[in-house]
Amino acid sequence: MDRILRINMTDRSASFEPMPKQYENRAGRWLTSSIIHDEVPATCHPLGPNNKLVFSPGIVTGTSSPTSSRISVGGKSPLTGGIKEANAGTGWGRRLARLGIRAVIIEGRADGFWLLKITKNGASFETADAWTGKKLSEVYPKLFERSGGHKAVDICSIGIAGEHRMPAAGICFNDQNARPTRYAGRGGLGAVMGSKGLKMIVVDDTGSDDVPVANKEVFNGGRKNMAAALTEHAITKPKGALNSYGTAVLVNIINEAGALPTRNFRSGRFEGAAKIAGEAIFEGNKERTGSELYNHACSPGCIIACSNTWHRPDGSEHTSCVEYESAWALGANCGIDNLDQVAELNLLCNEYGLDTIEIGGALAVAMEGGLAAFGDGKRAIELVHEIGRATPLGKILGAGAVATGKVFGVSRVPHVKGQNMPAYEPRAIKGIGMTYAVSTMGADHTSGYTIAPEMLGVSGKLDPLNPDKAELARNFQYATAFIDTTGHCLFIAFAILDIASGFEGMVEECNGVLGTKWTAEDVARIGKEILDLELDFNHRAGFTKLDDRLPEFMLYEPLPPHNVVWDIADSEIDQVFGQ
Repeated sequence: MDRILRINMTDRSASFEPMPKQYENRAGRWLTSSIIHDEVPATCHPLGPNNKLVFSPGIVTGTSSPTSSRISVGGKSPLTGGIKEANAGTGWGRRLARLGIRAVIIEGRADGFWLLKITKNGASFETADAWTGKKLSEVYPKLFERSGGHKAVDICSIGIAGEHRMPAAGICFNDQNARPTRYAGRGGLGAVMGSKGLKMIVVDDTGSDDVPVANKEVFNGGRKNMAAALTEHAITKPKGALNSYGTAVLVNIINEAGALPTRNFRSGRFEGAAKIAGEAIFEGNKERTGSELYNHACSPGCIIACSNTWHRPDGSEHTSCVEYESAWALGANCGIDNLDQVAELNLLCNEYGLDTIEIGGALAVAMEGGLAAFGDGKRAIELVHEIGRATPLGKILGAGAVATGKVFGVSRVPHVKGQNMPAYEPRAIKGIGMTYAVSTMGADHTSGYTIAPEMLGVSGKLDPLNPDKAELARNFQYATAFIDTTGHCLFIAFAILDIASGFEGMVEECNGVLGTKWTAEDVARIGKEILDLELDFNHRAGFTKLDDRLPEFMLYEPLPPHNVVWDIADSEIDQVFGQ
């Protein structure tokens, strides 16, 4: 039976509630955004007692559906001041779904820090004093040891950054090998969790039942279609692009296209790109370990398996996972082409509980402000240690790129709504620029991954420099909101856009679980409903059309090598959602 678990941190109470009728069939992002929209005052302080943090597994999470173990986390963002959903691939949400819990709502605010444990019978608390102020690699192994091992439980936690309520703090989940490496990273939701006095949540699904499926025949048909599409498509298939080289396979592709933001978005091409790309990770690992088998699935049931592990010269594990965004943010964006230094920065972000994109942006802005030279990886590592020590300088950097720019007098800060831009230059890829501008989440490529057609030719190749992208940005955001609701990884988009049976399979899976009769038209309908909720929250929080703008320097600074500026009129941006 689907239910909601409500946690009040003020008095450490917990209670199960039946799913409200108005939330019937909602899960993942659809449910987190609905609850935040309905229960959180839009003008509240993100770190105050009136904000809430909501966790929700997707519709098909916990089933045998492939690549579907995602957990959505929602709240009001301390980074943007608007609504936020971030998600991660992990077994944690799968256990939650198997316990029949559609959402966990965290409200109130406790003194000190607490550990919350969720089981079939309910929730319990204990003080988390023993787990605070430490690197997460010190915390997770000991907590697993006393909890029966990572086969018995999964862990969600904040790091030191979240304890100090830094707006760049993410929420960390363990991977299948018990490593604290899977992040719902963007938007500062780790700071919200810290503001509640909640250090970690351990989920134990012992004695739970399988996730109920209303129509097994429909579900199994959809599951088979989805699996077939994922194993057929060139990008997602076994030994395909993602499985072979991880997401960092994009480094060389985007660099060659002249759209890889370099040295705080000063250029679209990085001369050291090949040294930090997926191919370099592959060859470096092969040389250091003697094996090509280092890629793995981030979560149960993933058949793409794009996560990698980087190893030290002696063959020992250094860090997992060096994603495309992390290799770029901590590499090209800072002018660093040393893969070992990039890996160390990635490791430290994992250890301290930080979003690599926001920290890479803050470091690049700090370099712009004179705190380090571009390319100085050693100094960048020292700066991240400042964050881990929560020094005054560390807290500035941990507040993100915009705060860093304000403190050090830097005007060139590549952000929208206070969130640093990801690894795609909007002047060179107009559709993703439209997505950055209008996204309810701030600059966020996962809000609508137009890179698929603009760069990779998925669903037809589009000219990235063509500015006529309003409809593209709108449709991709509607489709993405639905994918975030299903519990599937966003990477299924490659297959379902090119293979019709894969798209149909996604809808059939949901119908099978819920007993609904949704069609392809319902994907856009539900996606629009989610975006409308999020837009309404942001409007009530004080957002206007002026917040849907790219930074001024992009309007007058031509981007090499294309020598183009951001040239899409404000009126065109305003037409994406008809605001």
